[in-house]
Amino acid sequence: MWRKVRPPSVRLDQLERFRLRRIAVRYASHGWTVTPGACLARHRFICGRAGCPTTGCHPALEHWEQQASADPARVATWWQLRPHSILLATGRAFDVLEVPAYLGRYALEQVRSRVGRGVAERVRGPVAATPGGRWMLLVGPGEALRPELDQSLYVIQHGAGSWIPAPPTRLPEGTVRWVRSPEETRWRLPDPYSVQELLLEALHAVTPTLPEPLFPAHLPSPRRSY
Repeated sequence: MWRKVRPPSVRLDQLERFRLRRIAVRYASHGWTVTPGACLARHRFICGRAGCPTTGCHPALEHWEQQASADPARVATWWQLRPHSILLATGRAFDVLEVPAYLGRYALEQVRSRVGRGVAERVRGPVAATPGGRWMLLVGPGEALRPELDQSLYVIQHGAGSWIPAPPTRLPEGTVRWVRSPEETRWRLPDPYSVQELLLEALHAVTPTLPEPLFPAHLPSPRRSY
């Protein structure tokens, strides 16, 4: 009598690890520098380093700046055992301008309204969003933040020595997601100066009608854990 053989069950965390590895490798294959992040366990992040006091999202490697890589084969090894968060090092392939969601939405609407006028292509790039209401605009690297933006409490620039959590990394509040994915922009990055001009316009158009943000408690600095 034939006995039905059931395939071995695969734990959900294994499936998640495979998915995260696949996506991390895809980022690396496009030249984006990846580093593994601590794993989310309920409401805190665990990196496995003895005595690490950080409970928020943070790199799992102690010397992550030196070890971060865009080599797909090397990146794949980091997800062989654990479902690490995916962190992208900034200041290398790209910088990031982090803003509140309402500023990001305004900027996105302006880009859509200017399609065909030669402006959209300069400012259209990947945009990610955290579940806490922060939008992260990926731009070409190396452009200093304009003084008006640098003095604003609403805008944070992530450059050399910083990182961002990349989709689909999970945070305690939810999952980081793409508002506009890199595939939509064919992995192209917008001109950082033009994006900064757009954010200046957004600040002047929207910010005066809104209360001052809570700072620094609700605005992470470029090196602060999410």
